[in-house]
Amino acid sequence: MFGMLPFERGNDNFFDTFDNFQRKVFGDSAASLPAFRTDIRDGGTQFVLEAELPGFRKEDIKLDLKDGILTISAEHTEKKEEKDGKGQYIRRERRYGSFSRSFDVTGIDESGITAAYRDGILELCLPKAKPVLPEARRITIE
Repeated sequence: MFGMLPFERGNDNFFDTFDNFQRKVFGDSAASLPAFRTDIRDGGTQFVLEAELPGFRKEDIKLDLKDGILTISAEHTEKKEEKDGKGQYIRRERRYGSFSRSFDVTGIDESGITAAYRDGILELCLPKAKPVLPEARRITIE
């Protein structure tokens, strides 16, 4: 009888502990936590966006900019195989993950956006667009 009882797997990621707690207490609703965590800070002349993407390679991450919307997407595939001496599987695991988030970048100088990826953190520098002031001129009366 005990062999048929469901059990939960242990958490692979320390931060998932908090996410799982939130789901247990508040339910798994449409207002769940985002695919990956981001921090945005105002650096004066620019905004700095930091996205946590641990375990991804730079080649797994895509940045797309269209119609004032910046989309960060990342895709990751992992395979682990363990075989015995005869080449038979004793364990074979596969994991696939795909994440995507979009941000409104109106008010940003899109041509000046730069990105760097180090130690699992994607950092985007989003320079603020310079405000266009209307040109004043004097009109002569004839």
